[in-house]
Amino acid sequence: MAHSSSTNPPVTNPVSIISPYFCAHNYPIDLAIIRKVMTITDGNFVVQDINGNIHFKVKGSPLLSIHDRRLLSDATGNPIVTLRRKAMSAHDRWQVFRGDSTETSDLIFSAKRSSVFQLKTKLDVFLANNTKENVCDFKVKGSWLERSCVVYAGETSTVVAQMHKKYTAQSILIGKDHFMVTVYPNIDYAFIISLIVILEAIDSDSGSAAATGAIVGAAAAGGSC
Repeated sequence: MAHSSSTNPPVTNPVSIISPYFCAHNYPIDLAIIRKVMTITDGNFVVQDINGNIHFKVKGSPLLSIHDRRLLSDATGNPIVTLRRKAMSAHDRWQVFRGDSTETSDLIFSAKRSSVFQLKTKLDVFLANNTKENVCDFKVKGSWLERSCVVYAGETSTVVAQMHKKYTAQSILIGKDHFMVTVYPNIDYAFIISLIVILEAIDSDSGSAAATGAIVGAAAAGGSC
């Protein structure tokens, strides 16, 4: 992971995307993402700090729901943002709205695959006021399945957050099966968690599609009984 000041200059001004409340000004914040259901990928997990305090809860869509969406709430269940997959989007575009709204006027940002075909997921993130989308405001590179990703400020080399497998003494106390997200100072950590929720949704869909293709292929190879 790059930490050199020459390639990764620190962000000195608060970057508030969802709320300034979620910007830690003087220090990086480590958060653990913990699955509530370990047997299937359903988008449900909690986010807590190294002391075990819950900061966020993420609830996925019901299994048979028509609309694929996620709700990011605080520890008491108050909605912070609603994340919804845009229908008929070749690039898997997700839109993020304030609170429990899905109105266009409440759109905060959207994220989509940088290209349709990718070996590793790359997401371009556009704030709502970036309507031309000529240049992304943030970029995500990595893989939920590998539990590793990096969030960059636009097209620069400035890293604003990382999801990683590296465990500190404090994170080991949370549990070896969980993984950490480090959000750098002055960066909105609710925004970063929202990006990871989108990464999870896109990568999980890719995994499900691959598994379905393998099952269909095996059935075809076996022939009819």
